[in-house]
Order: sequence, then C-alpha cells, then structure tokens
Amino acid sequence: MKQSFISKLKKIQRKTNSLLCIGLDTDVLKVPEFLFKYEDPQYEFNRRIIDATKDLVCAYKINTAFYEAVGEHCWYTVHHTLARIPEEIITIGDGKRGDIGNSAEKQAHQFCFDWEFAATTVNPYMGKEAVEPFLQRRDQCAFVLAVTSNKSAKDFQYLNVKGKPLYEHVVAQAKKWNTKKNVGLVVGATKPEELKRIRKIVPDMPLLIPGIGAQKGDLESTVRYGCDKHGELAIINIGRGIIYSSEGDNFAERAREAAIKYRDQINAYREQYF
Repeated sequence: MKQSFISKLKKIQRKTNSLLCIGLDTDVLKVPEFLFKYEDPQYEFNRRIIDATKDLVCAYKINTAFYEAVGEHCWYTVHHTLARIPEEIITIGDGKRGDIGNSAEKQAHQFCFDWEFAATTVNPYMGKEAVEPFLQRRDQCAFVLAVTSNKSAKDFQYLNVKGKPLYEHVVAQAKKWNTKKNVGLVVGATKPEELKRIRKIVPDMPLLIPGIGAQKGDLESTVRYGCDKHGELAIINIGRGIIYSSEGDNFAERAREAAIKYRDQINAYREQYF
C-alpha cells in the first residue's frame, strides 16, 4: 500500500530538512540559447535544474500552462520531467483545474493517473464535484485555491458572505472534504494575515504557498504563519527567483546557489519560531 500524501510530505521534508518547492515554470522563450541544440530544450533546462537542486527541496511544482503553450510536444516534456524527479520528492501539477463532474474526471485522469502528479491545484468555484475527482487516492493531494497572491484576488476572494470573507468559506468546505487527509490549500505569501488565520482554522492541513521571490512575499511571516506547530506542512514555492538566476551556461549552478540561500533562510526562521 502506498503511503499517504501527508506521510510522504513529512518524510521528504525531514530527509532534506527543507520546505522549499522549486517552481519549474519554464518559459521556453527564457531558456538559454545553447540549449536549443537539444531536441527538447525545455526538458533539458528542467533536467539540469532538477539534477542541481534535488537534494535541497521537498517538492517541484510544474505550472502546466508553460508547457501547454508550446503545443503537442508538451505531453512528452512533462512526462520526461516527472521521470527525472526522484520518486520520494513531491510533484505538484499546477493546472488550477476544476469543472463540472464529468469534465473534472477527465482532468483528474490526466493529472492523477496519466502524469501521476502527487498533487494538483484545483479551483473550487464550481463546488465539491469539481474537486472530488482529484481526491480518489490517499497518496495524492488536491490543493484548493483559497487566497491567491495576485493583485486582483480581492475581486472575489474577499467578498463578505454571512459576515466572513468568501475565502474563509472555501477553507471551511475544504476542511469538510478532507476525509482522506489529502486536501490542502493554496495561500499566497503576499497575504500574511490571511495565512495566519487559515493556519489556525486548519492546523493539520498542508499549505502550498507561492509568492516568494518575484512577487515579493515576506519569507519570515510565511514560515511563521504557514507551518504547522512542528514547523512542517508548509510547501514554500519559489520559481523565477531560482530557475532564472542566470541566463548563461551556468544557470543550473546559480539556481543551486539560490536554492541553498532560500532553504537556509527558511530553516533559520523555523529554528526561531518552532
């Protein structure tokens, strides 16, 4: 029997002593020019980043939009990238899926059974039937969008509904859906007060926290408020701030240096607060 998602996450976070997730949001237009001598420059970029950082992370997040935009070859690029990631490391398919039941089932088949990501980001706007297909296996997690880091998040997420912001109702529903202990929440690092509030509501659920680096989220408050009481269960995603540390032949080495810097900063705050 496969271990639960929570068990796998805790195991890799303890083994690597890291809450760091690297976002492989690889824009083919930003790949160093010398990689275009390879058949799949997007994969070659990913391969070198993974090989240079796999001992420093608990997870890799693949934003599938960057691959789907390339065209039909994306299916192979994602497959090959996932195959390069050690099995013990969490893989997150960031597709923000979520549709009516039969459509959501097809989406879940691609992410959970074809690509076989350990986790998928899901938009809960259409309710439980949009999320449930991603929750069939205890070893796979659905990260439900709660509070996102983008500026226009307030268009809907903060609407007052029965005396509470809409995002709190999303969190409450996600908590009810968590019967298999395989539901998590996406909470942006640019929203520290909301992060603090959400962690109090769901003390034992994993949180995927984007927004550090290019989006200028505060790392100290992310660690302080995003972790559980043991200093775990926060997956802190950094993409552009690591993978684009250099435009030259040494991009993988520079990415490793940036990953070490972020991992060590995160751990310094963990030691301070936990």
